[in-house]
Amino acid sequence: MKYVLGIDTSCYTSSLACVSLEGEVLLNKQVLLELADGTRGLQQSKAIFNHLKNLPSITSELKSTIDKPELVAVCSSVKPRPQKDSYMPVFVLSQSLGQVIANINNVPYYESTHQENHIMSGLYSLGGFKAKHFLVVHLSGGTTELLEVRVHNHGFDIDMIGSSLDLHAGQFVDRIGVSLGLPFPSGPHLEELANNELESYDIKYYVKDLNISFSGPETHIQRQIVKGLDSRKIAKGVYISLIKTLGKWLINAVKKGYPRDVLLVGGVSSSRIIREGLRADSEIKNEGLSLYFADPQLSKDNALGTALIGLNIYKTSNV
Repeated sequence: MKYVLGIDTSCYTSSLACVSLEGEVLLNKQVLLELADGTRGLQQSKAIFNHLKNLPSITSELKSTIDKPELVAVCSSVKPRPQKDSYMPVFVLSQSLGQVIANINNVPYYESTHQENHIMSGLYSLGGFKAKHFLVVHLSGGTTELLEVRVHNHGFDIDMIGSSLDLHAGQFVDRIGVSLGLPFPSGPHLEELANNELESYDIKYYVKDLNISFSGPETHIQRQIVKGLDSRKIAKGVYISLIKTLGKWLINAVKKGYPRDVLLVGGVSSSRIIREGLRADSEIKNEGLSLYFADPQLSKDNALGTALIGLNIYKTSNV
């Protein structure tokens, strides 16, 4: 069984994936990094240490998953975004590990980025997505960006057309969640609080042209938490604020002539409340936007997109 290996070592997840030359997913494994109780994040040095502990157990699954495997190429996510100045220490680990594995096995080594990985895994989860020119909303704890994307043989041409001016969407959620006494990362726990809550605390949102902001809303909510407002109503208000922010952001983009096909990726986009809220937004419907959400499991950090990008490069290089 010939396969391509993908590696992604993000801030909170160790990920490995293998795909056959026919595009069959043979392994897609993610292991969250250990976080101490009450923490609000993880230092890069500690994240790298945790990756080093996780990777041997993940790679050992290759033996039991793939019958008589034959590695033909390795692809690593080596930085957060496909930009010259993009850098984060945790990705040096996936870069080094990928090069070592490729060198030992005498196979080609390719490089991609964490953002391209998210886009590719999202497209894979949709199956029949046909657009070659579309918008991507990348929402996570470390990224909140609106991207114009064009598909090419090896991956994507990506232009960032909008972003958060301060906090990322995931940071917004996590800071409120931790202040409410929830574990970190707080997304699933805050959403559980918000589920089935009919009322919400009114939280203003900020969208100016193609830029958004969460610092003002976050500061305002923190004050209300100190006053002892109902945590469920606050949680619901956070998600409604996110939905309004994203909806207005996308409408501003299409009014400027950007594509109406929109793919949403990243851990925050896996939220059921956000998905349902955006799909029900009347202004989004009136503007004719088509929203596509990556599978919730593939919205989170993974290495499948990196493996698929490696497969594309391998195939086009060996035609």
